[in-house]
Amino acid sequence: MVTWSRSRTLAMESVVALPRLPPHDPDTPALSVVDMHTGGEPLRIVLAGCPEVGGPTLLAKRRYMRQHLDHLRRRLMFEPRGHRDMYGAVLVPSELPDAHLGVLFLHNEGYSSMCGHAVLALGRFAVDFGLVPAPPAGAREARVNIHCPCGLVAAFVECEGGRSRGPVRFHSVPAFALATDLLVDVPGRGKLVVDIAYGGAFYACVSAEKLGLDVRSAKTRDLVDTASAVTEAVKAQFKINHPESEDLSFLYGTILTDGKDTYSEEPTTNICVFADEQVDRSPTGSGVTARIALQYHKGLLELNQTRAFKSSATGSVFTGKAVREAKCGDLQAVIVEVSGQAHYTGTASFTVENDDPLRDGFLLK
Repeated sequence: MVTWSRSRTLAMESVVALPRLPPHDPDTPALSVVDMHTGGEPLRIVLAGCPEVGGPTLLAKRRYMRQHLDHLRRRLMFEPRGHRDMYGAVLVPSELPDAHLGVLFLHNEGYSSMCGHAVLALGRFAVDFGLVPAPPAGAREARVNIHCPCGLVAAFVECEGGRSRGPVRFHSVPAFALATDLLVDVPGRGKLVVDIAYGGAFYACVSAEKLGLDVRSAKTRDLVDTASAVTEAVKAQFKINHPESEDLSFLYGTILTDGKDTYSEEPTTNICVFADEQVDRSPTGSGVTARIALQYHKGLLELNQTRAFKSSATGSVFTGKAVREAKCGDLQAVIVEVSGQAHYTGTASFTVENDDPLRDGFLLK
């Protein structure tokens, strides 16, 4: 198996055609990136310029980057090079023998444990940039094993002529319902019943109608304020525990839904607000995973029943289904398959100048 290594990083950097750079600090390497989006949600993949991320495991590397290289996250995600809803990925070696590559996910607040839209994009990227072997002649899909902080996720990439094409699907880590019908007191909005589910990250899930909003037509600002209030209330009143890792034991955000959890061939619409009020433009891959696990747990969905999930932000659609039962610690779980389409949007090289007081970025609220 071809696996990600520092030597492969250097080899990939050597084939990246960099444009002539403007005046910049010669001691600060330019950050070369490929930009993609999945259902409208951006992904900035670092090709070159990131120092080696220390640590024997992927979770250790995540901690190392937070402690020692966080200025690079801010530089790539924040203005003036990004924006408060930018999302990123740094590729790193994995300690897992079956992984083709490891990945650290970046957002406006820090480092997430899972990102489904990024996995869908990285599947295409890994095929097109030669990080995995080309599929055998006649094969329609290439498999890409991506080690995320939450665990190993398998992506399946449609290929033609050795290049990616069409949608990508992935099989999640074990996903489960952590708490159902949890009563939470949301300041200014009263007592509310929510569910907590895990799809590689933990989400509070609640119908927007319970909060007097229509997720399909309400102003984004109203949805963001409401979802953020729910997130803060759940964090204050309920302890999140992952059965296998303390590093994964945190609430990532809130998903406001249209309340259509019972199986239907019609799409169900949602919006996910995560990290520091960051809005997912896609239906949210790990959120779809969590919602499927929740619906299966409640007996609203059977194995291999495919549901469509629509983003209220862009109208983009992912599909999801529970493909088999699993366990996570002592909890009953399911493996979820999520499918969506990623697209390339461009490349860039980012530099800094020593006298720039905003060299590491800023955010407006």
